[in-house]
Amino acid sequence: MLTGQRAFYPAAALHAALFLPASVLGMGRQGSLWHAHEMLFGFALATVAGNQLATLAGWRLYLLLAAWAAARAAFIAAPGSLAAGVLNVLFAALLTLHAAPRLLGAAKKWRNQALPATLVALCATVAVFHLFRSGLVTAVLLLALLMLFMGGRIIAPAVAGQLERQGQRLGPRVQPSIEGALIAVMALAAAASVASFQVPLGGLCLTAGVLAALRIWRWRLWALRGRPDLVCLASGYGWLALGLALYGSAALAGRHETAALHFITVGAVGTLTFNVMALASLVRARRDPARCAALVWGTALIAAAALARAAGQYEAAALCWSAAFALLVFLLAASRRRLRGQGERP
Repeated sequence: MLTGQRAFYPAAALHAALFLPASVLGMGRQGSLWHAHEMLFGFALATVAGNQLATLAGWRLYLLLAAWAAARAAFIAAPGSLAAGVLNVLFAALLTLHAAPRLLGAAKKWRNQALPATLVALCATVAVFHLFRSGLVTAVLLLALLMLFMGGRIIAPAVAGQLERQGQRLGPRVQPSIEGALIAVMALAAAASVASFQVPLGGLCLTAGVLAALRIWRWRLWALRGRPDLVCLASGYGWLALGLALYGSAALAGRHETAALHFITVGAVGTLTFNVMALASLVRARRDPARCAALVWGTALIAAAALARAAGQYEAAALCWSAAFALLVFLLAASRRRLRGQGERP
């Protein structure tokens, strides 16, 4: 029995280091949809699979990985082909069938039920894209909702635990009222994007950005001592708050929406996925994340990529992004070697 992290985290890191920068540099030939598709349905869905798949029999896990890899190959070779569409939809369907029922069965509160519902909706946008060449903004917003939910569930207890070790107490942890408001607002924003209601979409995203910023403020990150790893992880949530606020403002103004979305897709997605994958690997290998300089360097490189992309410097953005995830590939490999040296299954 194997976890989703074992197969999909290395695959996602390698894909981010190699294929995503290539898609940026090749946008003139293949079109921007090529890059957006691989960012959302290649890289992001692979990290979701690694995070949300429970322990599976080896053959099931590697079947899912093979479906993902085949979809990547087909889309890269012929983006508009029937084979690319079928294989990408197949992977999304398999991910839904393996992850959603377990998550739904474990969810008792309505806020927890939002996780499998969002996952199903995100996977459904894969089919929408291949049928109608639309739905990318909706996919970004659904992914943002997943990050708002999962990021809060990961960051809050980690920060609270560190503050307690410092002799302090963090009162609001998960902040259920803010979490519930974020779920409702982002669900409405996703619906507004489907209906192309720009003014409500802008207002909802701006509201979500403010709520996310309030949530971060109440975590009191400035009080952390000697935990750069937690600051790096939380900075991804900061990118998410900033990106939603900027996209909401851009949608209301009717301009610069694409640039604003990259604060979410590059800044937030890149930072959160990089740190979540790296931290999981370090913890399993019994390494102290607080002493791992690679987390700081990788987070800084992704920040540089987000700012360069917003400034229209595509080559610089691709280089910084690729360097960050190449660093992650080496970090994951080093953790596996350490586990083998300890006589454990990596």
